[in-house]
Amino acid sequence: MADGFLGKLANWPVVRQLTTGDRMGLSHISVGSPRSESWRPRTEQADQVVGSVCPYCAVGCGQRVYVKDGRVTQIEGDPDSPISRGRLCPKGSASLELVTGTGREYKVKYRPPHGTAWQDLPLDMAMDMIAERVIATRRESWEESDRDGRPLRRTMGIASLGGATLDIEENYLMKKLYTALGAIQIENQARI
Repeated sequence: MADGFLGKLANWPVVRQLTTGDRMGLSHISVGSPRSESWRPRTEQADQVVGSVCPYCAVGCGQRVYVKDGRVTQIEGDPDSPISRGRLCPKGSASLELVTGTGREYKVKYRPPHGTAWQDLPLDMAMDMIAERVIATRRESWEESDRDGRPLRRTMGIASLGGATLDIEENYLMKKLYTALGAIQIENQARI
């Protein structure tokens, strides 16, 4: 019985630390176990790795998105990113939940005026509703000229406030779209 106990005792991590000379417990010999040795990182089995940018703030930390069978399995910091050099804040580290979380919506939600409940809408229908409202707003709020007859050719009924996670290219396209619509109230925070 003593041999069985001593055998189990010799397998404890603290005993391995002391007996192998790894006093700090930094080697896999000291802290590993048969169970932990069988674990494999989720990144090892990925079919592809896609570069991305964290969506949370204006810093624009680089991310590596690991995909297996068309599903995101892991998101980590991109060590090749000159901005974050492989590091992510707690929000960026948890961004896998944006894709895989149980609270993620996969359908367009719409709550009609004075409604109390959300309704599911097909994407095509939602896009048509948005287009119709943009066209109607532009038509109703169009200003061809001012009181003195000077040309304005603008609408004050449409405005855009871009977020900090939009990059320069996205903001360029948004600016082109809103300018073409005649909107003049366009602002963004392009930092990446």
